[in-house]
Amino acid sequence: MEAFWISLAVIFVAELGDKSQLMAMTFATRFKAWPVLAGITIATTVVHLLSVAVGGLIGGALPTTAISVVAGLAFLAFAVWTWRGDELTEEESKKAQRTTRNALIAVTVAFFLSELGDKTMLATITLATRHDWVGTWIGSTVGMVAADALAIVVGRLLGKHLPEKVIRYGAAAAFAVFGVVLLVEALI
Repeated sequence: MEAFWISLAVIFVAELGDKSQLMAMTFATRFKAWPVLAGITIATTVVHLLSVAVGGLIGGALPTTAISVVAGLAFLAFAVWTWRGDELTEEESKKAQRTTRNALIAVTVAFFLSELGDKTMLATITLATRHDWVGTWIGSTVGMVAADALAIVVGRLLGKHLPEKVIRYGAAAAFAVFGVVLLVEALI
């Protein structure tokens, strides 16, 4: 359960202000919320399963202190990445707006491809090096889907009046705190 809750919290925070949230909002303006959420869930489940597999392999091969130091540094890098922000390119935004085929397929494929190499995937790999893979997988998937569901709801309610900078800075600060805690754990 510890792996589940840690992963849920970390990935939820990681997803705040991420381009996946922007994609979720864009798709939600074109399609009904349920197919968008289902597509996000399918894509996230597969990507995060791959992530925990990679994290489990790395975690079994490296000493715990090295993993903690690398994880701490990774989370500090995620803080900087989040601080800088993530935006949809004009091409990505147009693609999401003009998709006319089945919403579930369109959202699933778009999210799967956008998550490959994204900070939430890398954060899930990092978490899986230190925690149980099943708890990490389920927690990271639930955290990401919850954050994107929130984006869909908030996006529909508030439109373009989202305090994007505040969300981005708060998520960056949370990553920095996680990174410092991991480094302190490793060095003490």
